[in-house]
Amino acid sequence: MQKLNWRRIVLKVGSALIAPEQDGCRSRYLLTIAQFIVRCRAQGIEVILVSSGSVAAGSHLFPEQEKRSVTMKKAMAAAGQTEMMAMWDRFFDFPSAQILLTHGDLRDRERYTSIRETVFTLLEHGVLPIINENDTVTTDDLKVGDNDNLSAMVAAAADADALMIFSDVDGLYDKNPNLHEDAVLLPEIDSIDESIYAMAGCATSAVGTGGMKTKIEAAEKATSHGITTFILNGFKEETFNRLLAGDNPGTIFKPYEKPMQEAVHWMTHTANEQGEVVVEGSFDESLKDEDGCIRSDEIVAVHGEFGVGDTILVRSDDGTRLAKATANYSSCLLNFIADNEQSEFSEKMQDSIGPVVSEKDIALLEKS
Repeated sequence: MQKLNWRRIVLKVGSALIAPEQDGCRSRYLLTIAQFIVRCRAQGIEVILVSSGSVAAGSHLFPEQEKRSVTMKKAMAAAGQTEMMAMWDRFFDFPSAQILLTHGDLRDRERYTSIRETVFTLLEHGVLPIINENDTVTTDDLKVGDNDNLSAMVAAAADADALMIFSDVDGLYDKNPNLHEDAVLLPEIDSIDESIYAMAGCATSAVGTGGMKTKIEAAEKATSHGITTFILNGFKEETFNRLLAGDNPGTIFKPYEKPMQEAVHWMTHTANEQGEVVVEGSFDESLKDEDGCIRSDEIVAVHGEFGVGDTILVRSDDGTRLAKATANYSSCLLNFIADNEQSEFSEKMQDSIGPVVSEKDIALLEKS
């Protein structure tokens, strides 16, 4: 690493650091992290904190035999969230703000933009945003599932320079260090491929929900947006001192040389497809046309229900995932056209409507 030139960073703090004994928040490790945040801000670096731990923080308030139910975990999250925020707030002599998100908030473009604006406004006024998944209200359909990936989505939304994922591991090893004494820490990763994912073992913490795989997924999301990403041991005080000294105490994932544009990145890594459109073969040639689009007469089939403006998957008839895109028309209309392809009325409609997908609203998955 070279001299620090971060303008804005996102810190993700795992549950094992928040509530190591699962009996409420503890300052044992958080105080060091808080001091790091203060020191960063003193250097003019804007900080956003993604803090796990609400369920672990509230766990001790409920009977042991009832803790496994989904409803009970939601209640634990609701109770633990206030305790966790109070713990963070008392470390700082500057204001903080709580933002609770679901994946439903992030995958909706209008709400995503609103989140960006809120975060930027908080930073502009010196307020520390503290973000967590809204476990109390989230459902299987709406949840991100782990705060590693949530932190990457937040880092992309906030146009951060660096994402630092703090956990109970030193970084990425070439094999599971808990099983292999000869495991070697990898200080630098140039690009993420299947060989990198193969090195990921299971979660090493009994408290958190994410393992090494989710951290690599987060690194892939962040680096594709041009965000330098670290996996670091938050239990060691030297980690934070070395970071501020410009050293790399864990594993650093280098950002893409040509990052995705913000809208394309959101569509690729954050938005969930609401349905899919099947086209014949590849549509690369369609994108080279003057209109740069997919036309209604190129559609083979339409699956799922979606409306105008929803994100859809475009795939070939052999099953290859080609792109994610914003739909210009509803599935109802496209189904009608596809089902009545040979009718005179359908042919007239095909001539009268515009592109199903436009080039400016498409993210090519193969090229990404």
